[in-house]
Amino acid sequence: MTDKENEKKIGQLLEAAKEAAEEREAERLAKSLGVQYVNLVRYAPQTQALQLISEEEARAALCAPFNIQQKQVFLACKNPALEATRNVIKSLKNQGYEVEIFVVSLKSLETLWRGYKFITGRKKEITGGLEIDTNRLAELSSEIKNIAILKEKINNFDSPYISQIFEIIIAGALTMDASDIHIEPEERGVRLRYRLDGVLQDVADLNEHYYRSILSRIKLLGGMKINIHTAPQDGRFTIKTKDVEIEVRVSIIPSAYGETVVMRLLDPRRIQLDLKDLGFREDDLTIIEEQIARPNGLILNTGPTGSGKTTTLYAFLRRIYQPGIKIITIEDPIEYHLEGITQTQVNPTRDYTFANGLRSILRQDPDVILVGEIRDNETAEIAMHASLTGHLVLSTLHTNDACGTVPRLLDMKVQPAILAPALNLAIAQRLVRKLCVHCREEVEATPEQADKIRKAIERMPQRVKKPQLGKRITFYKSKGCNLCNGTGYKGRVAIAELLVVDRDIQDLINRGDRMPTANEIKDLALKKGMTTMEDDAILKILDGVTSLSEAENVLGKFL
Repeated sequence: MTDKENEKKIGQLLEAAKEAAEEREAERLAKSLGVQYVNLVRYAPQTQALQLISEEEARAALCAPFNIQQKQVFLACKNPALEATRNVIKSLKNQGYEVEIFVVSLKSLETLWRGYKFITGRKKEITGGLEIDTNRLAELSSEIKNIAILKEKINNFDSPYISQIFEIIIAGALTMDASDIHIEPEERGVRLRYRLDGVLQDVADLNEHYYRSILSRIKLLGGMKINIHTAPQDGRFTIKTKDVEIEVRVSIIPSAYGETVVMRLLDPRRIQLDLKDLGFREDDLTIIEEQIARPNGLILNTGPTGSGKTTTLYAFLRRIYQPGIKIITIEDPIEYHLEGITQTQVNPTRDYTFANGLRSILRQDPDVILVGEIRDNETAEIAMHASLTGHLVLSTLHTNDACGTVPRLLDMKVQPAILAPALNLAIAQRLVRKLCVHCREEVEATPEQADKIRKAIERMPQRVKKPQLGKRITFYKSKGCNLCNGTGYKGRVAIAELLVVDRDIQDLINRGDRMPTANEIKDLALKKGMTTMEDDAILKILDGVTSLSEAENVLGKFL
């Protein structure tokens, strides 16, 4: 016998010994509980019995019905004392069945669970999609007006059907337009939070039993391994409603007290925005319309993660798109699908990076290209060359402001002679929360604030529509009501600054003696009529769109 054959035989013997030990342990547990034990490792499950409960409920409760005789159900359990198992038993009894309990090993349960794939005619697939009944969703949406009502509904939940509490959590997130759902096990419980308008809000504390069941359901829907608890996992599934299909990106990581779940809700309705809906002023919109109408050049949108850069660029594509032009994107990852546009996703394992993907895209004869992010010199230079050879290129970059775009690209070793003619427009933006119009309160500016506001308005260029300031300057602050979940804010809007690269800015970039600083570029841009993000924030504060405290939380103190 060869060493390989010997190793294989030893492995088989060890596996057999492990299975035998599991069966003995199941038999001992059955005896101690006074119920029957059975070995179902080679049993062919009865599909009629399996249909009594869903696969996700069976896996979450570590049980499975394996036989049914009229109104008598034979239920195989890993441990009938588990709360989830007791709920399944209660549910079956409520349906009029007599339940006979059998203790089995996990190996036996896995044999039974495999039988679910042979069940035909099921209305819902367990993995990949979650269908919420339209009437059920409408009912939940009409009930869940705010976080307080949702919290009460979760705290008072009392049903053996665990899937219903998951539906409540999802419906609440959709009703309140949450971007993310966070489920976080802690020392004293499990915390449920929604990210609303960019800020996390506490929703409720989940029962430990519900948490375990919800976690199993999320893993099944997302195509993740249900028995892995000590390693990170990523998955995706779709929420199907009457009007829209919402992609859900799931991230699960092990933490000190369990597995932490974050679900990003990618609602395609969020990108069905016109440029006017994004919050750009009319004078800035005029500049943007002129720049995206150009046949070539590079437009960069800058800002930190979560500042709405991709949403803005998608709005540009929606405005540009027409049947006569070809638009191709390369993204990481594709979050929203745009009709009529070819979208590709980076895949480093197949050497489809931003740089390599961009090279391939150029061979497809596109008119407009969207590059998800410029991260390195190679991608930057290819994008620049593409913009100089008849393509309009849109992309994002991480810088603090619009004027920092130039030094950042030069620091990436992009040649000034290429950068200067290639870059048309740099936009910097942040998202601020909009004041709730139902509860905002008027507040008077302090003398110091009023003086700074007057000076800021005076230095703004003529193209800006300036507010008429009286002796007394007022704006608004947040208060909080039931309609905004007590936060004082509802929705978000962009504050932005635009750097148009004209001939003078090009000369500064390409002067040759040394790299221009962001401050030098900003000084020149201000002389030529640029308004800063702080200026834009002041205009929106005076207009009652946002509050001073919110703007300064995002931009830092400026008044």
